[in-house]
Amino acid sequence: MTSPRDASGKDDQGDILIVDDTPDNLRLLSAMLGRHDLRVRKALTGQWAIAAAQVAPPDLILLDIKMPEMSGYEVCERLKADPTTQGIPIIFISALDDTIDKVKAFAAGGADYITKPFQEAEVLARIAHQLNLRRLQGQLVAQNEELVRSNRELEQFASVVAHDLQQPLQSILGYTKLISLACPAIKTSPAQPYLENILDASGRMQQMIQDWLAYAQVGQAQPRLAPVDGNALLDQVRLNLNVAITETGAKLVHGNLPRVLGNDVQLMQLFQNLISNGLKFTRPGTRPEITISVEPQPQAWRFGIHDNGIGISAEHLSQIFKAFHRLHDTQTYPGSGIGLATCQKVVEHHGGRIWAESQLGQGTTFYVILPAVPGDDG
Repeated sequence: MTSPRDASGKDDQGDILIVDDTPDNLRLLSAMLGRHDLRVRKALTGQWAIAAAQVAPPDLILLDIKMPEMSGYEVCERLKADPTTQGIPIIFISALDDTIDKVKAFAAGGADYITKPFQEAEVLARIAHQLNLRRLQGQLVAQNEELVRSNRELEQFASVVAHDLQQPLQSILGYTKLISLACPAIKTSPAQPYLENILDASGRMQQMIQDWLAYAQVGQAQPRLAPVDGNALLDQVRLNLNVAITETGAKLVHGNLPRVLGNDVQLMQLFQNLISNGLKFTRPGTRPEITISVEPQPQAWRFGIHDNGIGISAEHLSQIFKAFHRLHDTQTYPGSGIGLATCQKVVEHHGGRIWAESQLGQGTTFYVILPAVPGDDG
């Protein structure tokens, strides 16, 4: 039998707790496992087993069913109800051979069942299997924790970098404009196109920094949720997008919007990004038409943001919420490629869901499900 290894690569012989009220059974199992370099602890009663597992959780428990005072089923249920011991795999070893006994054992939380009299090879194989599963689960938990930590650090780093970049960028924009003011003749000189390129590139960089800063900030803290009036929210979004709406001649249609449970700043960011998409990705020769619909869901509202734009092909729909994923060049449709990724993070932080349906040349609909305010119709 090969010894399992822990996530660090060190030999881990496996810490196994054997629970049986018969001393001879304890000695037999203990000797058998000891021959294969497995560390063994023993308990004669269910109470001893629970106490031992709580003080120092083992990697695996071999548990008899028929014991005085407390049966193996009760021991298993108690261990599975305790957060400190619920992850320990339990293998029942019992002379009870009826199907109903095995079903009851699995219902109590058992991971496996071995019938007495047992074969040594079978016991060792089942133990090795459970120890390997536990090792892999430990690795997965450690990797998930590291991924969460790494993502949090990356978001904090991006936020700091984006914030610190804004000041020198403002200086570039300011001095470029001052050059034009201080030297009026430059407007008719060959240098004028270069100044315009600097202003244009700086403007795009400024927008990208602001988008990235918003994306990073969404992930730094769980938002405090409170009732948010949908109509007031959309009024503010209209005001923020007034220039773009006026320039494109867009038509924005919606009825009465419900209250939702959310963070008003993040929800404003969400709807502003989705409506901006409809204003940006228009078909040549058409005016944007954006319609916002609402449908009640169980304890939630489903919003639909429909546009008459260029649409998205089916093969790209699953990619549009990835950060920096772009379907078009920046000259044709400017943007940072972060807006929809930010929308997804906002919706996920609200416990909701976002997806899109689209047809090329006919427009796109973004659907968003957000929690309703308790007591409101939803």
